[in-house]
Amino acid sequence: MKKVAFICVHNSCRSQIAEALGKYYGKDIFESYSAGTETKPQINQDAVRLMKKIYGINMEESQKSKLLENIPNVDIVITMGCNVNCPNLPCEWREDWGLEDPSGKSDEEFIKVIKEIDLKIRELIKRI
Repeated sequence: MKKVAFICVHNSCRSQIAEALGKYYGKDIFESYSAGTETKPQINQDAVRLMKKIYGINMEESQKSKLLENIPNVDIVITMGCNVNCPNLPCEWREDWGLEDPSGKSDEEFIKVIKEIDLKIRELIKRI
């Protein structure tokens, strides 16, 4: 089974959403991880609240903010759009999803990003 890492600077919002949706949709297709080049003390609380509301997923139960060195070797690296370069993460393929960070923005902006990630996860499943 392939291992996919979703990478962002702080591993607190977009990458955490991608990890959660990867586990939600792709658990039989790939293992889903997220990490950052830095961490925050907790997952973005707006992301936590909206993922619970929309999907019934409580990210705080199964996820925490992690550094790159805290995840296993992966096959696929996906950066969220924060210009993160991860030279110490070898992989078969790498891509950037170019997503805006919704932190500090309205619920509508968050939901827009969540829906973009949802679509990209579903597309990723078809490609693996």
